Amino acid sequence: MADDSGACQTKNANDYDDDDNNAAVGPSLDAGDIALLKTYGLGPYTEAIKKVEAEIKTHQDRVKERVGIKESDTGLGLPSQWDLVADKQMMQEEQPLQVARCTKIIDAGTDDAKYLINIKQIAKFVVGLGDKVSPTDIEEGMRVGVDRAKYSIQIPLPPKIDPSVSLMQVEEKPDVTYDDVGGAKEALEKLREVVEMPLLHPERFVVLGIDPPKGVLLYGPPGTGKTLSARAVANRTDATFIRVIGSELVQKYVGEGARMVRELFTMARSKKACIIFFDEVDAIGGGGSGPPGKRMGKE
Repeated sequence: MADDSGACQTKNANDYDDDDNNAAVGPSLDAGDIALLKTYGLGPYTEAIKKVEAEIKTHQDRVKERVGIKESDTGLGLPSQWDLVADKQMMQEEQPLQVARCTKIIDAGTDDAKYLINIKQIAKFVVGLGDKVSPTDIEEGMRVGVDRAKYSIQIPLPPKIDPSVSLMQVEEKPDVTYDDVGGAKEALEKLREVVEMPLLHPERFVVLGIDPPKGVLLYGPPGTGKTLSARAVANRTDATFIRVIGSELVQKYVGEGARMVRELFTMARSKKACIIFFDEVDAIGGGGSGPPGKRMGKE
């Protein structure tokens, strides 16, 4: 807008020079200042700590590469670690083994230890160990592989598990959390104290000198969150979850159900941490007219 003299009122009367604006900006940082800023937050042992951390990470990666897949029932490693050519050559050179069971160890812990093996439908033999087997790998009652000539023990074998029992294991980790279980706050607190705490913090029970509980019985009408609570505990403890239906243990022949229970706990003991959930337990031990119950134990 112009006034009576014709001058623009919106124009700034003070004219600033570009040199004055540049002079207001502080001096730029040189290489020494930048190097000094990089040292902020660093201690006298920072470089040594980083070097040790890098070495630890390298050793961890090497251990993971050698271990392969953990908790694998088949004992197979990663496909990238397979050497099919060497395996084929080893199969052609080695003779097939025979399955036996080591029933007794004679003079255990000595250099002259002998092993009593039982080959089904053949006979019993007192044999020694092969060149590739360590004495600490053989225990009484375990299955072993022996050669067909001298019957010497060549390799320890894992326990034989019924396929129907192996199918009870839930391979996928449950994605249920405690927040998904509603209306059971008091029951969840007791469940965490009985099942979760012994698995995550066993040292607390050692300090107190008490034995942790082995299991808990969940009872109530259908739809009250018994199965959901068990899955939440398995998710929290990162344990192998085995779900057993009570009616599956009731078999046609006498002794089949008891054998399945024995093999079930044998498989559970081979895991690092395991939660066994017996659903519909009243099918095998029902009595009375109370609500159905569910039994959850840990190994």
